[in-house]
Amino acid sequence: MLGRDVVLAAGNAGHEVVGFGHTELDVTDGASVEAKLELERPDVVVNCAAWTDVDGAEEAEDAAMAVNGTAAGHVAAAAAAVGAVIVYVSSDYVFDGSKGAPYVETDQPGPLSAYGRTKLAGEEATAAANNRHFVVRSSWLFGIGGPNFVETMLRLATDHGEVLVVRDQSGSPTYTWHLAYGIVRLIEGIEFGIHHMAAGGACSWYEFAREIFDQAKVECRVLSATTEMLGRPAPRPPYSALASQREHAIELPSWHDGLAAYLSQRTAEREAA
Repeated sequence: MLGRDVVLAAGNAGHEVVGFGHTELDVTDGASVEAKLELERPDVVVNCAAWTDVDGAEEAEDAAMAVNGTAAGHVAAAAAAVGAVIVYVSSDYVFDGSKGAPYVETDQPGPLSAYGRTKLAGEEATAAANNRHFVVRSSWLFGIGGPNFVETMLRLATDHGEVLVVRDQSGSPTYTWHLAYGIVRLIEGIEFGIHHMAAGGACSWYEFAREIFDQAKVECRVLSATTEMLGRPAPRPPYSALASQREHAIELPSWHDGLAAYLSQRTAEREAA
């Protein structure tokens, strides 16, 4: 989902881009990653590969760690070997959500879930393997290239006419097209280290669902529940909005604007098909 948009955004910005899907390159195979990067010899590697099943990671932390943690180290080391900068895309779920205000780059991580632990491990492995690294933490991604919360809500509205959504988890829903352009802007500089790059503003999943139906002009009854009531396997931070304290922070549009742009792109692609 994000990888697709990064390839398009980088190409639009005039970069020569080579993209690999997971069927073309298994990032958990360090030797394959080394061989691929030795062949291509890029200037920058953007690692969008990720295990994103938050609940599934609770039952399969080793498998999630292999992708999000260990493989991130392979990719960063292989990039370093050819003199390339590495970008690792991380998550707001590296925080425990107890701060009660948006997290900035210097806040101490404290992941609650297996997924969060594996993403933090990926950050650390990337930094250890390549001094010229960007760690980009973002939040609640949605985009055309993959399954996401917006599509789930619209499907459930069609199938059932009502949805039950958690109200006590808040974050910054981020459109992958906006994030992709932010990443492309970032790699044109040398301000290495951790960058928070998420949509402006924050909302709960319940508020996000209501806005989805409002903007899409879809009739659907939206019911709310607490995290405890839903009983999901993975614990989640109650408030994980992100902000940047960097002097030259790359600010993305608001989550409202991201949703509007996504729905517009979704309509255009469906009409074109």
